[in-house]
Amino acid sequence: MNHDLLLIDTAEELHKLPRTAEGPRAVVMTMGALHDGHATLIRTAREQAGPEGQVVVTVFVNPLQFGANEDLDRYPRTLDADLEIAREAGADAVFAPAVDEVYPGGDPQVRVSAGPMGERLEGATRPGHFDGMLTVVAKLLHLTRPDLALFGQKDAQQLALIRRMVTDLNFPVEVVGVPTVREEDGLALSSRNRYLSAQERRSALALSRALFAGQDRLAAQAALRARAEASPASDGRATALARLGEIRASADAHAVSAVSTSGTGLPDAVRAAARHVLEEAGRHDPPLLLDYLALVDPQDFTDVGPDFTGQAVLAVAAKVGTTRLIDNIPLEFGAHT
Repeated sequence: MNHDLLLIDTAEELHKLPRTAEGPRAVVMTMGALHDGHATLIRTAREQAGPEGQVVVTVFVNPLQFGANEDLDRYPRTLDADLEIAREAGADAVFAPAVDEVYPGGDPQVRVSAGPMGERLEGATRPGHFDGMLTVVAKLLHLTRPDLALFGQKDAQQLALIRRMVTDLNFPVEVVGVPTVREEDGLALSSRNRYLSAQERRSALALSRALFAGQDRLAAQAALRARAEASPASDGRATALARLGEIRASADAHAVSAVSTSGTGLPDAVRAAARHVLEEAGRHDPPLLLDYLALVDPQDFTDVGPDFTGQAVLAVAAKVGTTRLIDNIPLEFGAHT
């Protein structure tokens, strides 16, 4: 898309940005180093806002959400390339402020607390990260005054916390989640992928493989359960098939019989399938160093139990070399009678 892109670097200029009367304003918040995942967010924002609406992209590396030993200093800054990606994807304006423009008095004394959800998973590994993230999101929502705010589902816990903040604090904005964008080999797009060597990337692919292994296990177990409910099988039938030499049919009947009498347990089976892939990757060179693997309720990011039904998130975080990566997929656990 070829059109003029407005670059704004002060809050005063941003407040003067005229709104369009015909359509909504949509905002996409980034820390720069834009890739096709960000471009997908911007294109989706353009679609949601419509040709008469307005799309604003923010580019700001927020120091509040980096810990003492994290990669704030080496986080890539590529503003010129970011502007071109934003323009091509359909943005109307980019707000790229300096740190002292967002925090004019230094580190803010009053911050948004992420609460209990912010202390789990990513929050347990990165204390204070989500408080810093929510604080800057709150400030940027006030500064940009959007009708819609779009965030990627790759950062599932971040998305859940932003939705909770918007609800709890009555922000007048609709939060839209956009599905994760992956590279051809399955690796979720991330600005940190550029840090990976070729060997490290091969190890990192275990993250997405583990998630899809869990997804496949859920589908297989659910199919077996559906068959068991439709035509209950018994160990007796399986044994009789074995005597007739129908070994493969016997094994299948045993599997259907087992799943029909074992309770639900699908969440545990999903976790086990994913963990197997990750444990193998831990023996790679270089090894994948697992931080966490969790199957959680997206409402509060607590672990789901063996009888859980509804939507869950299978989430993983690990380090390869010096690079820490996260990934997740949504899964649906159906009710069974």
